[in-house]
Amino acid sequence: MINSLLLSIVEESISGAQGGLFDFNATLPLMILQFLLLMIILNYLFYKPVTNILDERADYIRNSLTTASAYLLKADELTQKYEQALAESRKKAQNIIRQSQKEAQGIVSVNIKQAQQEAEKLVYAASEQLNIQKEQALKTLEDQVDMLSDHIKSKLLIREFL
Repeated sequence: MINSLLLSIVEESISGAQGGLFDFNATLPLMILQFLLLMIILNYLFYKPVTNILDERADYIRNSLTTASAYLLKADELTQKYEQALAESRKKAQNIIRQSQKEAQGIVSVNIKQAQQEAEKLVYAASEQLNIQKEQALKTLEDQVDMLSDHIKSKLLIREFL
């Protein structure tokens, strides 16, 4: 059975060899003409518009990239400029703060010196008043001691005479 099937296939292949796919007759040039005509039509109707759109898109992307890179460079320059200005402003602010602190310290030291001088004056005035009061108290005590001693003396004299 397999042998008969193989035999029939071989017979069919021998009989089909006469009118094959690539016969060199009038149909081959007609097929070549159809293929060339199809290529020309596809080139004008499909490929050129598609390539034009792709070229326009590539130009748009290229222009967008150059514009974006220019904007990026400009943004970087502005960023550096603003950072430098910010650094200068910080330095100026720190200098102003330092000067203000020095001025404040100067004012505080002057106020402290004035307060110390006033305190010394008050202490001197208080010690002067205390010295005056001490002198007065000593004088009063001396007077009282004199009076008491005179009084004691007179009493002793009176007792002696008695």
